[in-house]
Amino acid sequence: MGTTYQERSMTIPETHPEHKEYWEAAAEGKLLVKQCDSCGEFHYYPRVLCPFCMSDKTNWIEAKGTGSIYTYSVMRRGVPYAIAFVELDEGPRMMTNIVDCDLDTVRINQRVKVVFKQSGDQGNQGPYIPCFTPVEG
Repeated sequence: MGTTYQERSMTIPETHPEHKEYWEAAAEGKLLVKQCDSCGEFHYYPRVLCPFCMSDKTNWIEAKGTGSIYTYSVMRRGVPYAIAFVELDEGPRMMTNIVDCDLDTVRINQRVKVVFKQSGDQGNQGPYIPCFTPVEG
């Protein structure tokens, strides 16, 4: 039998006013990334200045929500969970959790899609966080 993902509470992230649109989209099940109008590059973690050309001309773009696992690690102490860097189809890599699967079947280059899990716990709920789950087939 494999190491099955179990729901666990995730730390509530620190939010900032310049990321309001990002968190609102996450609550609606949409993953946003930034794209620079000057150089055309996509980037994640969203920030005001483009990390490639330092332009402040960036816009929120809805990502496809798909990608592949670049690298990962499965934690087996306490409630098992997997963290990973997922390379989005748009190009940027983001640190995330791999959820809703047998954690022993997770592998590098595996195709994944975004799902959203609420941070916090029953008494103190935070924003929805983008996580990824393997794509079937």
